[in-house]
Amino acid sequence: MNLHEYQAKRLFAAGGIPVPEGVVAETVEEAQAAAERLGGTVAVKAQVLVGGRGKAGGILLAHSPEEAAQAAARLLGHPLKGLTVRHVLVEKAARIADELYMGLVIDREAGAPAFLVSSEGGVDIEETARIHPGRVHTIPLDPYWGLRSYHAVRAAQAIALPRERWGEFAAMAQALYQVARGYDATLAEINPLVVTEEGHLLALDAKIILDDSALYRHKELAAQSDLGDESPAEAEARRGGISYVKLDGEIGCMVNGAGLAMATMDVIKLFGGEPANFLDIGGGARRERVVAALHIILSDPNVRSVLINIFGGITRCDEVAQGIVEALAQRPVEVPVVVRLVGTNGEEGRRILREANLLAAETLSEGARLAVQMARQARRGT
Repeated sequence: MNLHEYQAKRLFAAGGIPVPEGVVAETVEEAQAAAERLGGTVAVKAQVLVGGRGKAGGILLAHSPEEAAQAAARLLGHPLKGLTVRHVLVEKAARIADELYMGLVIDREAGAPAFLVSSEGGVDIEETARIHPGRVHTIPLDPYWGLRSYHAVRAAQAIALPRERWGEFAAMAQALYQVARGYDATLAEINPLVVTEEGHLLALDAKIILDDSALYRHKELAAQSDLGDESPAEAEARRGGISYVKLDGEIGCMVNGAGLAMATMDVIKLFGGEPANFLDIGGGARRERVVAALHIILSDPNVRSVLINIFGGITRCDEVAQGIVEALAQRPVEVPVVVRLVGTNGEEGRRILREANLLAAETLSEGARLAVQMARQARRGT
């Protein structure tokens, strides 16, 4: 789950990380009132869950409340990188002397957190790491000991931070680690972390990604999830309790179980196809969830065939088959659907499919081969 900048900054501020004073506004009038209260130059920042807002015109400086109102009018209700801006953050502009980067990420290969710093803040850190890998410094952390003061000192030295700033830098690094750990974040970053002209450190921007699997421990944050910044398919999947990730291929996949989903996508690629999505309906899924999952898959215009691969344990194959038939009755489709059912009530499920004239496969290999073949035929026919 991604947090908006203003949501992340609230967590930062509560954790002791200095952030600019700011106000969230949903109307032009609120933005103007916020600028009047803050005084001086303010930044009006579109709150959408995308990167590169500054380059896309989503961050505007205003030197008066009237200019802040004009900036808000240019942003609110308008699209920014495909998402509609519904609120802006109006915050006091900082006098910047230097821009740095500080972040905490989960290193999946090491199975541990890592502390990242760079002397080049305010730009895409991935791009910096690709073009100038020596300018991004990674410090592995022990999950038991966490971030210690010597890690912060090593990081400050790596980015040539003046010694008089080391104490403030170490305190901010420790606070960032505690926020990331306390909220089960897979990413918590400050970009840019600015050195102001007054010589202080300030988190000018904030980004936090929470582990979806840990949201049950943070119900107050889960309730703030902004479905409006998700695609309709992602929003529908979240509401239906379906694990869904859109990919760039053309073969839609419906599977029960994450491991089986990964294996299904591997077999599709083995036969020369590309999966259009990862979709796991989970164990024990009833027909309603199957109907919702198939609607999500078929809403992708890139899908040219669908492979449904179900291994029935606590999931009943007859329930899945009935859901498939019901979904196709509600929404007739032009793309071919291949179904492989095996396990609990598998024979009954296959009977339901046969009576509905749906194509059933005996094995995963057969189903994947058919789905790839049909997708190719559909591509040639366009």
